[in-house]
Parts: sequence; C-alpha cells; structure tokens
Amino acid sequence: MEYENHSWIWDGVCYYPHVFGGIMITAALLGLSTSYFGGIGVHYLPYMCPGFGILKKRAHGKKRVRVYMDGCFDLMHYGHANALRQAKALGDELIVGVVSDEEILANKGPPVLSMEERLALVGGLKWVDEVIPNAPYEITEQFMKTLFKEYKIDYIIHGDDPCLLPDGTDAYALAKKAGRYKQIKRTEGVSSTDIVGRILTVRDISAHRDSDDPASHEESSGVNKIKQPTVGHLSHFLPTSRRIVQFSNGKGPGPNACVVYIDGAFDLFHAGHVEILRAARQLGDFLLVGIYTDQTVSEIRGPGYPLMNLHERGLSVLGCRYVDEIIMGAPWEVTKDMVKTFNICSVVHGTISEASPFVNGDSDPYRVPKSMGIFRMIESPKNITTSSVAQRIITNHEVYKKRNSKKVESEKKYYEQKTYVSGD
Repeated sequence: MEYENHSWIWDGVCYYPHVFGGIMITAALLGLSTSYFGGIGVHYLPYMCPGFGILKKRAHGKKRVRVYMDGCFDLMHYGHANALRQAKALGDELIVGVVSDEEILANKGPPVLSMEERLALVGGLKWVDEVIPNAPYEITEQFMKTLFKEYKIDYIIHGDDPCLLPDGTDAYALAKKAGRYKQIKRTEGVSSTDIVGRILTVRDISAHRDSDDPASHEESSGVNKIKQPTVGHLSHFLPTSRRIVQFSNGKGPGPNACVVYIDGAFDLFHAGHVEILRAARQLGDFLLVGIYTDQTVSEIRGPGYPLMNLHERGLSVLGCRYVDEIIMGAPWEVTKDMVKTFNICSVVHGTISEASPFVNGDSDPYRVPKSMGIFRMIESPKNITTSSVAQRIITNHEVYKKRNSKKVESEKKYYEQKTYVSGD
C-alpha cells in the first residue's frame, strides 16, 4: 500500500491519541529527532511498525450505508419498484422487509398474494440486496433495535404518504424520533387499491356481458348500461423518458452474446413472471423481453384487459433483475427481421400462459423461429397467471370491495392534502 503523504500521522493523532502520545513522550525523553534515524523519514515508519498501516485504512475506509424499507408489496407494481429504487439511492445496500400475512390482515385486510409470492417479487427487483420475511407492520422499539444491531441498518425509509396504524398513530414514529428516518417521494398514478379496483371493474364488465337480461345487451345508452372499455383502464400514470432511463440497465449485449428473447403481456406482474424470466435469463447472456401492445392484449383477452397499460407493464418488467432490455409494443409475430436486428439466438416461451386461440396453426407467432430451429419451450416454474391472481379477488369480491372502500377514502384524502415533494 502506498503512502503518498504524512496524513496518516494526523489520522493517528485523532484516532489513537494514547499511542502517539506515548511515542512523543518517549522521543522527548530520549532527545530523539527525525535526524536520529539517519535519514529514515516518516514514509518508512509504517513499514517499521506495520500495525500503523491500519490507521490510514480505518480513517479512509468508507462504511457502506445500509438502508431499510418495508411494505406489504401485495399486487406489486412499478410504484413499489420505484420506491425501492429511490431507497437504494439513499445508501449502498438495500434491505427490504416484507410484512407478514397476519400483520396485513390486521392492519389492511386480507392479502391477495402469499408470502412466498411476495418474497419472489421483492427479491426479483434489481435494487434489492437482502429480504427480511415476516416483518412487522409497525416499526416497534424491539424491531428497530434488531434492525440497528443485527442488520446494521443506518436509516429507515418510507414514502411521503402517511402510514397509519388502526388507532391512527404513525407506524414510523419511533424511527423519526430516533433521527434515523428518511423520506422518499411516492410514485403517482398507481396503487394496489387502484389495481384491485381495475380487477373488480373487469368482473362487472364480464357479469354485464354474460347477463341474460336483454337490457344489458342494448347498444344504445340506457339506465343500467355499463360502459365497457375495449382496451385497458384509465391510468393516472404519467410516463416520462427519465423514469424509463432510471429503470434501464443502460447496456446492450456484447458482440458475441447469446440474446434470449421472450415475449408476452406481462400484465399484473406476478411471481410467475419473475420465475420464467429467471429461467429464460439462464439460457443466455442477455435477456430481451417483448411486451405486447394494449390493443394486442385486448384482442387476446377481451374487454377490460390489459389491467395495466403498456408503460406500466414495461416498467414492471424492466425493474426485474433478470431483464436486460425490453421492446415496448413488441409485434405479435416474431419475424426474421427481428431475429437479425437484435441478433437473437434463442426464442423461448413458458409452458404456463394465458389461453390464446392463436398459438397453433397458420397464425402461430413463433412460426419463423421454429423454422430457424431457435425456438424452445421451457418449463414454467410456477403455475400462476394474471387470470388466476385476478380470480382470487373476483372470488372474494365483497371482502375486497369493503377493503377498497376504506383505502379509496384514505387515498382521496392524501391527494386533497398533497403538496409538491422534491425527488424522483
């Protein structure tokens, strides 16, 4: 290790005063000076006393800042991903607590996703370094001590939206009091409450369409007529180029990289998506993901779909640690031109996916890669689909309607009192 100057002496005086005090007193008593060493300058003292080398290393070795953020992460979306991205920017290592099913039930109502599914989603994000399962909803004195002592957490992070306990108190009050709390900006335009509302709307559309009541099929406007959106839902998300850049890796494949391509709707991003993307990434050096347009998804799935629009789905996929690049609005068919343009060496598709009437026959979207011998079916690690997740809410729609009504009022109050918060 090189020692360019004498700063290690002053560091030593600051950090080891008793050691240097002893040296100086001894030197004074013996009447020593630097000339006594016959030209041996301070540059060589560390080599004569190797232990002194730690003085400079300890003084200049920067401690890695560990930050903690928790959440339910139920029906995880790009808003959650962006919150964790912001949290990671406040430190070097991000540790994420995933609130237990029991705590969610007690404080917010029944969760849609299991703990296993929520852990897969959080662990699959590119900004997350470590995950703590079954975290408490409230930052208690005991848990805060555990974070500081066992996990070496420096700061606890949360968004600018209030997180209140059933009794109306702040869940992060103790962290704020301890001076170890930092705040990030909430991502506007999406929430788990909003997504549950979109799914319940699809249920209403489906019930209306399947009704035997002739009045429900009237084309003209009527008293009981329900407006049926043909493509997706009204989203309040305002996509910007900066947000896409923040989520992007910013790197392309190397000249000899094996580029793996997988496409789909990736609607209501779930644990099944994370696991199939992980499996696909392991087959090559670079994973390129094609995301269908809203129009394509609507044609395949029917009215009310997709639940999330193209930009929302794009950010959810781009936040996944296994994804290197995405194609926003990918074509339904994989063409020879696509294969050449992106230098694709393998096109893959999972065994579990939403039912589609076009997978076989003349309209097979994978006809070209199959003819080129680069198509491969891979086993889907999880038996989860967007429909199966949505069905959990539809099956218990009364419970989720009740839960949503409370949350909607809370979010309405937040937006009414909302002020500008700097950040990204």
